[in-house]
Amino acid sequence: MTSYQIKKLRIEDYYKCSNIWDMEKNPKMTVAFYDELVSGNRITFIYLVNDEFVGEGSLVLQNNDPAYTIPGRRIYLSHMIVKEEYRNRGIGGIIADYLIDHAKKIGYAEVSLGVDTDNLTARHLYEKKGFTNILYHGEDEYGEFVKLLKKLT
Repeated sequence: MTSYQIKKLRIEDYYKCSNIWDMEKNPKMTVAFYDELVSGNRITFIYLVNDEFVGEGSLVLQNNDPAYTIPGRRIYLSHMIVKEEYRNRGIGGIIADYLIDHAKKIGYAEVSLGVDTDNLTARHLYEKKGFTNILYHGEDEYGEFVKLLKKLT
């Protein structure tokens, strides 16, 4: 039987996340996430299967975009990802529920996130979890995306 647990990421274990996503592919993002962890602005939780890092998700407290964060009211769900060979097993839903519950516990009334419009699997999951309010629809260097909101109260 496979056992799983969700743990808060310790800063000294950050580079173990390379088991989930390719940290070398985007070094700028890798460093930015690390800096946010160190500063306390990013809270990351790891989904482990038999002590292997297979999924992660973060909550970001402040990012200077009011569509994503409003101090004390809206928190940003960032970089939720499951290792490719573990996808389509419900892990993303478990991580999303955990992050939403944690946001409530620490006093937030809203959770926001951004998702590429062509990422239909993620869009479906987020809508199923209550992220149904579209705050923004736009495009950046990575393509078309939407910013979604879930009210917790």
